[in-house]
Amino acid sequence: MLDPYAAHLASTSVSINLGNTLSKPTTSILVILVGTFLSVAPSLLILCTGFVRIIIVLGLTRQALGLSTTPPNQVLVGIALFISLFLMTPTLNAMNHDALQPYLHGRINATQAYREAEVPLKTWMLKQTGAQELAVTDKIGRYNPAKPMNAPLASIIPAFLLTQLKSAFIIGFVIFVPFLIIDLVVSATLMSMGVVMLPPTLVSLPFKLLLFVLVDGWVLVLQSLVSSFR
Repeated sequence: MLDPYAAHLASTSVSINLGNTLSKPTTSILVILVGTFLSVAPSLLILCTGFVRIIIVLGLTRQALGLSTTPPNQVLVGIALFISLFLMTPTLNAMNHDALQPYLHGRINATQAYREAEVPLKTWMLKQTGAQELAVTDKIGRYNPAKPMNAPLASIIPAFLLTQLKSAFIIGFVIFVPFLIIDLVVSATLMSMGVVMLPPTLVSLPFKLLLFVLVDGWVLVLQSLVSSFR
């Protein structure tokens, strides 16, 4: 025999309507989101921007000049950071306009904000990603997207990084060639003069610095880097 209270519950129809209401995120949620973002920000900076290509090219330029610690690593990282942010400004503005601001004002939920933020980021990364690299990562991950835009970030990010490495080494090779010619000329001249005790790199360093200053080398390198992001 059923308990009277249980019978009453069984006979009572209770319906709960969750609905699809949206509201602004609370302060605690915003604090969690900001903390999470700050913890992954260095990884996002390296993985999803042109930072890898820029820092590699700047490092190869320093090595081509024959300088091991000048400019210091902090200077090169700072230059790469600000150029990366400069290149990503349109994409970040689009992500802020389409995803972050609507989420903060309660017009979309977190899932929708993430999907909206993916669109400009994927668009920018795919412009810098080679088709061959993307095909390789899609094959490894067993993704079969109908078009590149449908590929997940798990496939686009590795392909993007592979393309950045390839582009960086191509630009680095072009930068190395004139300095290598100077080294060869100085080395051949010293050998013909019978000077074998003086390191050729020591003698060629002032000439390489002079050439780099005369052609305004840092400006040319940075212009080449910026223009390489089509």
